[in-house]
Amino acid sequence: MPTPPRRSPAARPPQRRRRPPVRRKKPRWAMRAVTTLSVAVLASAGIGHAVVTSLDADITRVDPFKDMKNRPLAGHGMNVLLVGTDGRDHISRAERRAYRLGGAPCRCTDTIMIVHIAEDRERASVVSLPRDSYAMTPEHTDRTTGRRHGGHPLKLNAAYAEGGPNLTVRTVENMTHVKVDHYLEVDFTSFMKTVDVLGGVRICTAVPLKDTYTGLNLPPGTHTLRGGPALQYVRARHVDGASDLGRMQRQQRFLAALIERATSSGILLNPMRFRDATRAVLGSVRADKGFGTAELLDLGRAMRNFSPSSSEFTTVPIGRMGYAVKGVGSTLKWDPKKSERLFRALREDEPLAAHRPKSRAVRVAVAPQQIRVQVENGTRTDGLAGRVDAALAATGFRTTRQPVSAAGRRTVKRTVVAYDPRWDRSAKSLATALPGSELRAVKGQGPRLKVIVGADFRQVRKVKAENRYQGEFGVMRGDDAGCS
Repeated sequence: MPTPPRRSPAARPPQRRRRPPVRRKKPRWAMRAVTTLSVAVLASAGIGHAVVTSLDADITRVDPFKDMKNRPLAGHGMNVLLVGTDGRDHISRAERRAYRLGGAPCRCTDTIMIVHIAEDRERASVVSLPRDSYAMTPEHTDRTTGRRHGGHPLKLNAAYAEGGPNLTVRTVENMTHVKVDHYLEVDFTSFMKTVDVLGGVRICTAVPLKDTYTGLNLPPGTHTLRGGPALQYVRARHVDGASDLGRMQRQQRFLAALIERATSSGILLNPMRFRDATRAVLGSVRADKGFGTAELLDLGRAMRNFSPSSSEFTTVPIGRMGYAVKGVGSTLKWDPKKSERLFRALREDEPLAAHRPKSRAVRVAVAPQQIRVQVENGTRTDGLAGRVDAALAATGFRTTRQPVSAAGRRTVKRTVVAYDPRWDRSAKSLATALPGSELRAVKGQGPRLKVIVGADFRQVRKVKAENRYQGEFGVMRGDDAGCS
């Protein structure tokens, strides 16, 4: 392109002298907005690719997919098999004593979860797989003895002891038909570090939580747990009669609170804090070779957009408790139909539960789904017992659906909850759903509670249990786990 001819000085029009511009001071709010925007832009551009590239070297690598054949078809989104082991090599003696971490580790999986990140990166679905689940292994070589095994039954957590990450992944894929894209293994040390880096995680409980095995001792209320106490909380199995299922529900509740803490603390919007927090944790984490910088960035980007309602948690539906297997012991057998629908939802990248407004139900110690109730009409108002029965059933109580008239005179003024003293916690939960009702202990009544409806009846209040979640698969959303 030819250069235009230069004009001589004489040909240039006279120019007025401009006054120097007056520099105006930017208001402080504008500076803060610019700073915030720049950080957000940097984060959305990759949370600083150079900042996290060096993190790959901090992760111990394993190959859980070695020689795997005939795997399930890949679905939509990303599936991470999150495995928690009882490794404690880097925990001090003082911490072991304080948090009851004595004894030799079993080198088995303490926690097994499938974490599904939706393809649009706007939802995380977490499915807990009970460690005592009845499982059938594929053919494999025992990593301890070197012997070749055919498929045989065992508890799911024993797959890790026999064949490490590889056999664990193969067994989970065979049971769920969900393709595992990545493997992430966390031990006690990395768990405690994660919680401490975030400054603790806030949890709440409506009932006292005490476990002499782990040393957990939390009164009702809200608590911010640091690394050690948080480990006690997620490990406790002897808080109530729910054993491992109750523990998994607490783990899900804690993970929901952990996600809320991570997304609200600013770490994911600050490249340097993200790097420092991740580096503090990754030294005691093991992952597959494909889980590197790109995946960390992907998860970081996804979680930046998360709100508590973006996450959902459930446990695989159990069809039979205490399923005895020769040479294995008592196991948990999955419900075949419900579990298939659950894992199909993961494969097809669908939410596990439809969105619903946050429940205003009052929390109680025992889930209404676990309480059997017979309703009796203690008044002369026709149909009253039927209305109470229907209202209790709608709230989740297992009513007989056959209300009857109370024996004797029908002049009961105050509604009565009659119960066997052995089921006192269930009785208190039922009485909470019937404001103003009277508790009456009746020895030998058995597990079925009785409601004698009185003239004072006004309503059935909705209740939900501290450790029981609603829906076909028992799905809990992250916003249900928050402290209110």
